[in-house]
Amino acid sequence: MAESEDRSQKTEQPTEKKIRDTIEKGNLPNSREAPVLASFLAISLFIALQARESGYRLLTTLQTTFDNPLQWELETSRDALHVLSVLSTEAAIFLVPVAIFLCIGGILASVLQNPPQVNFERIKPKASNISPASGLKRIFGPRGLTEFAKAVFKFLMIGVVVGTLIVSNLGTMIQTMLADPVQVPELVLDLAMKLLSGVSIATIVLVAADIAMTRIHWRRDIMMSKQEIKDEHKQTDGDPMVKQRQKQIARERSRKRMIAAVPNATLVIANPTHYAIALRYKREEGGAPMVVAKGTDLVALKIREVAEEKEIPVIEDKLLARSMYDHVHIDQMIPPEFFKAVAEIIYYLHTREGSKVSVATA
Repeated sequence: MAESEDRSQKTEQPTEKKIRDTIEKGNLPNSREAPVLASFLAISLFIALQARESGYRLLTTLQTTFDNPLQWELETSRDALHVLSVLSTEAAIFLVPVAIFLCIGGILASVLQNPPQVNFERIKPKASNISPASGLKRIFGPRGLTEFAKAVFKFLMIGVVVGTLIVSNLGTMIQTMLADPVQVPELVLDLAMKLLSGVSIATIVLVAADIAMTRIHWRRDIMMSKQEIKDEHKQTDGDPMVKQRQKQIARERSRKRMIAAVPNATLVIANPTHYAIALRYKREEGGAPMVVAKGTDLVALKIREVAEEKEIPVIEDKLLARSMYDHVHIDQMIPPEFFKAVAEIIYYLHTREGSKVSVATA
């Protein structure tokens, strides 16, 4: 009951982070029928390309063995092992290509569905894998019923294909019983090819439907509730309280750096209590005056306090201080529109050698 309620709450599409985390854990949509189809196609390809040659070689070896059994000495166990070794080698030459074709088909079936991934999460032991309740839920749940329906479809499909093949080739099979045994392998290969072709065509439909259903079920399983999305956003963007505290700390550090830079200023332009801008200008350094600090209210008063302690001239100009504050930036030169006004102040200061300035210009 709790699970159904939890499922009903998952009404939101999964986010990119949810999909990425799910894939990283090795939970990927994977059709179980695709490897089956790949096996049918691999065996069909083997029959078309390799089976006749390999089968002819194996048949020749067996024919030679049974037609002339006296060529083999079977007096000791070593002789028997030699005979078995020869026959096993010929059988391996026939079967190894089959295994290679099947392995290649299985790998392609997996790679074409999802990109290769090394993940140890899926092989970790889980209590749910050995839980009887979980096992019954998998068997009799929606996914178990789907697997049962696929099994029934495959059984009926193979039955129909085999029945149709036997009925359509019944006359040929009866005639072959009376023909030379050498023709039997060719007939078997021909019938096997027809059988695999028919089963493969029917399986393609099943695989296409299974891949679509698998991806639909996978997407449904990773859907999220509104609370999960909120929690994810909180984790991704950070807690608003924490972010606010981080911004506050950053502002405090920036403020301390600015106050520490005020002693390097050449002059301070201020609105008596609300604005203060500390500038540095040395002719030998070149360039326009540089902003080393700026602030309002308490910060402005602190800038003035430090400037006065270090005997840095403080020029009170309400209009200039207010207009400059919104257009200048720390550690950058002042904009060109303020060059003339600041140059006049600097010239004025140079004409008052050695003075401690606290002058109202406006």
